[in-house]
Amino acid sequence: MQVEIFGVRGCCFGIANMILVKRMRETLYQSLLSQDISFFDGETVGDLTSRLGADCQQVSRVIGNDLNLILRNALQGAGSLIYLLILSLPLGLCTLAICSTLSAIMLIYGQYQKKSAKLIQEYTASANEVAQETFSLMRTVRVYGTEKQELKRYSIWLEKMAGISLRQSAAYGFWNWSFNTLYHSTQVIAVLIGGMSILAGQTTAEQLTKFLLYSEWLIYSTWWIGDNLSSLMQSVGASEKVFQLMDLPASDQFTSKGSKLQRLLGCVEFHNVSFYYSSRPTVAVLRHVNLSVQPGEVVAIVGLSGSGKSTLVNLLLRLYEPTNGQILVDGFPIQELDVKSFREKVGYVGQEPRLFRMDISSNIRYGCTRNVKQEDVEWAARQAYAHEFILSLPDGYQTLVDDDLLSGGQKQRIAIARAILRDPTILILDEATSALDAESEHNIKGVLRAERSSSTTKRTILVIAHRLSTIQAADRIVVMDGGQIVEMGKHSELLLRDGLYARLIRRQADAVA
Repeated sequence: MQVEIFGVRGCCFGIANMILVKRMRETLYQSLLSQDISFFDGETVGDLTSRLGADCQQVSRVIGNDLNLILRNALQGAGSLIYLLILSLPLGLCTLAICSTLSAIMLIYGQYQKKSAKLIQEYTASANEVAQETFSLMRTVRVYGTEKQELKRYSIWLEKMAGISLRQSAAYGFWNWSFNTLYHSTQVIAVLIGGMSILAGQTTAEQLTKFLLYSEWLIYSTWWIGDNLSSLMQSVGASEKVFQLMDLPASDQFTSKGSKLQRLLGCVEFHNVSFYYSSRPTVAVLRHVNLSVQPGEVVAIVGLSGSGKSTLVNLLLRLYEPTNGQILVDGFPIQELDVKSFREKVGYVGQEPRLFRMDISSNIRYGCTRNVKQEDVEWAARQAYAHEFILSLPDGYQTLVDDDLLSGGQKQRIAIARAILRDPTILILDEATSALDAESEHNIKGVLRAERSSSTTKRTILVIAHRLSTIQAADRIVVMDGGQIVEMGKHSELLLRDGLYARLIRRQADAVA
């Protein structure tokens, strides 16, 4: 009967453990997805994935094993203590004093295990980050022959974990020594006092034998509680970071309900916009930028690396919030618009587009909220001049995307097709042609010219490009330097001014020559 009860209890705890870990991972993942982009600037991928994986699994021991055994041994110990006090009050109190001492040592040991577990989880996350970074850059590691250097970086964290584990083993040895000492002390005290009680006629040999058996049961129950409690404290220490991440408040973009524009025209205005990254509050990335883009206008933004071009479009996408100034879309402050509804009307292609590990058709459909047919996917791919190479792949549009399968230019064309399929009112191309060959770049420029001249599709297009040949036909060219707009005008006008834009054109011409 007792075995059946323990089996049912263990089954219930196992089910509770499964539900706990599932909900914990879902809640943590949802919390991470709800954070601002600036949060991910300060966290590493390896650390976050370690929290989702190893740390959450560590917590599963709490319900699945530790609490189960603590509850069982606490009930057994309590029953044994009551019976010991009934058998012999003096001996019972002596045993209680020894168990209390054992419990005090147990609590100190548990607190140490909690701190140690927290450090081990941090070191494990750091080691995982090194390994993940090395594996993702394996070609660079192999070309530069830095295998030993990477192994040394990884070994540093392993040595730190080994040091903590060594101290944990020493603490566990002290805990075991304390238990054995107090356990044998209990037996000696019981025999001495019990023997004196038998000689005095106050107790019988049978009662003393029962007392010894039940005191052993009590001591071992206390030991098991201590052992499981230390394991519980390890789980708590390992999960502290998890609970901190779960308690992070969601970004205002997800909690605030902004206005939804029935129809987006595509008028964009930057009014005296300045921006500083929170990690570098003294370095201005943008300084007093004023820019107005009319609906249907093609505006190119050029400048040296670090001049603030990409930051400008990141602010427009509300990946970051301006430190000072205001951004208006169709006359409305962008902070007052529903961010999800606004982004549905914006197409974005980055310099290094990352594709998901899914088939090409799903990658092109990704994020498109309207009902999309396969014909629409193929039309968007043709517009991005990706249809031909997609058909040449083993499974066509159903080919699973792999980093080694596609070149950088092919990934960019798929990303451009994804943006075109959304039918956006505002199209942002951030170095979207940097990895394309000359013919593909020429074709993409043809697409931009066609969209600009189309009477049915009037898109506001912002183009960031280092290849200045890509943007010479733009309605307006904005030249940035040091986070400020230093020149603005058409290609021919800027050449006549002989400023920064003209110097950039000459440098690229010299490089080609």
